[in-house]
Amino acid sequence: MLGGGNAGSSAHVRSLAAGLVARGVRVTVCAPVGADHTYDFTGAGAEHVHVPRSSDPGSVAALRAACTDADLVHAHGLHASFRAVLALSGRGTPLVVTWHNRAHAEGARAHLRRLLERRVARAAAVVLGTTSELVDRARRTGARDARLAAVALPGPRPADSHDDAEPPHPKVRAELGAIGRPLLMAVGSLDRHRGYDLLLDAARGWRGLDPVPLVVVAGEGPLRAELQGRIEDEELPVRLVGRRDDVGELLAAADLALLPGRGESRSVLAQEALHARVPLVAALAGGIRELVGDAAELVPADDTEAFSDAVVRLLGDPGRCEALRDLGTRQTATWPTEDETVAQVLSVYDELTQPRPMI
Repeated sequence: MLGGGNAGSSAHVRSLAAGLVARGVRVTVCAPVGADHTYDFTGAGAEHVHVPRSSDPGSVAALRAACTDADLVHAHGLHASFRAVLALSGRGTPLVVTWHNRAHAEGARAHLRRLLERRVARAAAVVLGTTSELVDRARRTGARDARLAAVALPGPRPADSHDDAEPPHPKVRAELGAIGRPLLMAVGSLDRHRGYDLLLDAARGWRGLDPVPLVVVAGEGPLRAELQGRIEDEELPVRLVGRRDDVGELLAAADLALLPGRGESRSVLAQEALHARVPLVAALAGGIRELVGDAAELVPADDTEAFSDAVVRLLGDPGRCEALRDLGTRQTATWPTEDETVAQVLSVYDELTQPRPMI
């Protein structure tokens, strides 16, 4: 079960579906139809059942019907997990949930989030958290069994590969307007917790550098108009390029990757940056330290000056950048593979569905 699904959780579900099908498991992915168009669950060998987003009053009924013959249900994300709890009410079907990120909310919405977390944690047979912080949160919330999840960053699909002998970096940089100047790349939905206000504050100071770096932000969200207004009013060297399907190419062409906010617990950008050997500057929040170790420049969260200074230092220190690239390569070798991720999930499924021997 997948709700709207961010890029990380959707790609993870696609990877799991392919790996489980290859091991003989019958997999049905319940998600909005747009998710299947983007991530091709059916191409991975799974059946796809359209289940609308949580705002649709028919979503729980659709999910309940889809789960009629299920031996086990695995829900990803808080809202998808809560709908799974409702859909499975009165049934003995085991429920596994994966928490990929800590939901961000304020005021009344934060209270509702805590209620949902408690209901889901107590109803699930197993809660898998992508970071130790999320595992601890699940335990505090009442989970009977909470474990650290092995989550691999799926490799590029065949459609994403290129036949060109040379990487397309010069072309990408020219398209973005970053010829003869550093290219700084940030990726993620344009939401408050992503730290884009801090990024624009830092970019104001970078106007004094020679050459002036270009900051490119790939993503869409509710802050688009507000951020664009600031960029124009303050004449900031920042481009919002919207949602892109070539983020891997954009990142590979960048001089630095930027993660200014509290973002994801297991940041996809951080993983892709280290895989692409692009030095990363990140706010020290969530599970970032656990994910990247010493393979990135980590600065205090919500500290514009520290973030800005770290970027300036790296732009002027090619040796440190090369050291971070090598550290990143070593760090990625410690992350679980897709096969290891599937094996862990399958062992949880077997544990919950295999008949227990009589004592």
